[in-house]
Amino acid sequence: MKTPRQFRIGVELLQPFEGSSWTESARMLEDLGYSTLFVSDHFDEGYGPITGMAAAAAATSSLHVASAVFAPDFRHPAVLARELASIDLISQGRLEVGIGAGYTVSDFAATGITMDAPGIRVDRMIEYVAVLRGLFTAGPFSFDGTHYSITSLEGVPTPYTPGGPPILVAGGGKRMLTFAAKHADIIGVNTILATSEARAASTRDAVPSSIDEKLAWIREAAGKRFEDIEIHAWVQFAHVTKDSNSLVSELKHRFAASEEEVRSSPKVLVGDVSEIVDRMHALRDRWGYSYFTIQQEATFEFADVVARLSR
Repeated sequence: MKTPRQFRIGVELLQPFEGSSWTESARMLEDLGYSTLFVSDHFDEGYGPITGMAAAAAATSSLHVASAVFAPDFRHPAVLARELASIDLISQGRLEVGIGAGYTVSDFAATGITMDAPGIRVDRMIEYVAVLRGLFTAGPFSFDGTHYSITSLEGVPTPYTPGGPPILVAGGGKRMLTFAAKHADIIGVNTILATSEARAASTRDAVPSSIDEKLAWIREAAGKRFEDIEIHAWVQFAHVTKDSNSLVSELKHRFAASEEEVRSSPKVLVGDVSEIVDRMHALRDRWGYSYFTIQQEATFEFADVVARLSR
């Protein structure tokens, strides 16, 4: 039996910690033992992901940097591939490329970028990944798709990581997760969310029965490569506390589920340090989750969880 994958915890950093610069904040995450600094790709929050990742990578020596997550409609893949290869070189292989189909309505509405139907956005993302992969490899690359056309373009510079940095595909529906199972290195197993307007209702898709179904899709599509895939959870509710009952009681209405179902959801890590560590082990044992990302406000309270896992 294969040894369980080592736990990793990342933080989505939208701004520097109070009293610190961006690079100082990145070094804080590194010193606390966090695996990854995630930068969002929304127009109304955080630093620009390309600059944010590059600056954090240059200021640290072991911290990984990742996008959370790139929306294909905002950049041509040939343009992004060049920037990502450069960051991978700067970081000496500490870059992870998060990609989704794009779902935040306000990003499209405010910029005037057309927000196509979900199926078209997924089609575009699938081609996007193919172009990135092609440009991360040595030699001229050509691609003739519905959305992108590349003619004998050689990706320059060559990434530090052979074949290019690992790609994280985040999604919640069967088509997205089936594609990720065949092509991604890391899979962000999320709720089904066609647009941000359905965000509140989507929480109900994070109960154990739904996660069982999503992992079944992934396992079936991945086949033998499943063991090589890292399963990632975007933790929406993370809180270290000696009394988690009141929070869980409140969340059960949002999840439309029992308290035990809420506690068992990969979107929820609440309790004291021992409870949270035990819950992470349970999530890994049941579904394979070993990579967790928490929100910035939970960074310092979760430091003891990181320290416990490192031991």
